[in-house]
Amino acid sequence: MRISETISYVAAPDAVFAMVTDPQFQERKCVEAGALRHDAAVTSAGDGARVVTRRDLPTDGLPDFAKSVVGSTLSITETYEWSGPDGDAGRTGTLTVEVAGAPVAMRSDVRLFPSGGGTTITIEGDLKASIPLFGGKVEKAAAPAVVDAIRSEQQTGRAWLTEHA
Repeated sequence: MRISETISYVAAPDAVFAMVTDPQFQERKCVEAGALRHDAAVTSAGDGARVVTRRDLPTDGLPDFAKSVVGSTLSITETYEWSGPDGDAGRTGTLTVEVAGAPVAMRSDVRLFPSGGGTTITIEGDLKASIPLFGGKVEKAAAPAVVDAIRSEQQTGRAWLTEHA
């Protein structure tokens, strides 16, 4: 299932990149997403960065058939691999989201670039559930949670940038 989302911020690309690679921001986004447990790690990769968050989320909002696959908590690992800046301070990268204990993953291309006096992040990827006969059903059940997580990150990011301006 195709996931295509856009996040917009009223801040320069350097400020947005500093935010998304700040371990405190990553911790906050996990807490505000309702994580029962979480951890975050940010490591430099040349002029880019690798950001890994792991969080356990309740499965209350998932359909019963999905809960039967993952249990009472959903353990998610999210990995961003960001390149160094290009000529306009933009960056490209990848986003991988994996669900522990379930054959569900999302692989995406991400792009951070200046836009209209601020910054836009685009996420374009595919959510796949490798479950015979039920894969499409699981993808449809998981997609809203993935989109909600992206939108939650945008809300957290906007508040963060306002507080750290």
